[in-house]
Amino acid sequence: MTSQTAAGTTLAISAAAPATQDKAGFAALSFLVIGQVEKLGTFGTSFAKVEFQPMKGGKQKYKGSPDYGALSPTIALDSADAGQTLLQTSGDDESQKLYSFAVTYQDGAMRYFQGRTFGMPETADGADTMLTAAPAIEICTKPVKVAAPA
Repeated sequence: MTSQTAAGTTLAISAAAPATQDKAGFAALSFLVIGQVEKLGTFGTSFAKVEFQPMKGGKQKYKGSPDYGALSPTIALDSADAGQTLLQTSGDDESQKLYSFAVTYQDGAMRYFQGRTFGMPETADGADTMLTAAPAIEICTKPVKVAAPA
């Protein structure tokens, strides 16, 4: 499969840290799927642009520090969902603890990483809308990309 929709994509969380920052380390963890996720948003590594303009010659451009991105999911609140409960716990955690996350795409490809949840504000817009939450998950480790099973 070369193209796919986002339908069936899941986001999962674990309070445990992987023994190693690779597929095996993350695969050994127990994850709770976060239910009622409507969308994840854009995420992935980008680099700061470092520029230097010598007095003679063209502008020089370099890759600076990596920023591994952030997730900004929209979630329909469900107080009985264990994954949402752990996500809320991570948002309330005042320590610098990293939580582990797994994104699984429709074809089985995965993205593993660790991050911190910087809040989980809730929205009640009107009578004909869902109660939602908009967690702010900052990705703090280089994402581990795992290809879809063959």
